[in-house]
Amino acid sequence: MKKFLFVVLAGCFTGILGVSCNNDKPVTEVEAVAIPAFDLAKAKSEIEAANKIFMEALVKGDSVGLANLYTEDAKFMGPNAPAIVGRANIQSMMSGFIKGGATKLELTATEVWGDENFIGEEGVMTLSSTDGKPLDKGKYIVLWKKEAGQWKLHRDMYNSDLPLPAGK
Repeated sequence: MKKFLFVVLAGCFTGILGVSCNNDKPVTEVEAVAIPAFDLAKAKSEIEAANKIFMEALVKGDSVGLANLYTEDAKFMGPNAPAIVGRANIQSMMSGFIKGGATKLELTATEVWGDENFIGEEGVMTLSSTDGKPLDKGKYIVLWKKEAGQWKLHRDMYNSDLPLPAGK
């Protein structure tokens, strides 16, 4: 009787194991997971929207808002000065720009490239005072980094197209 019960249980176990392991696909085959393709055109429009927010914050004199558009470990690399490192230092620098009368900025992206993690942006800029007096014009390159689902300025570099004043 024990032998019969053992044979029946072993047969059931083997049957269950055989059914549960029955798979038409080879063990080496992996099912493809659909990953959405990176859309550079969409990223470019997001960068342009972020630039608009940047320009509006400058007009409002909002150095905190400007700084929050940068990553925590961002670098701002303007001409004739060491890099400004970190959001808090960038906020202080932006506050100085605003107090110095630089309150209108026009940014025009001329080229955008990258992937889902980093976007490079090349463009031209014009900086003016509150009364519309031109202060600077030049070119820039920004490395944008995706952070918490938003594009933030990670490396920001620009230089002027205007000649240095005489004697400098």
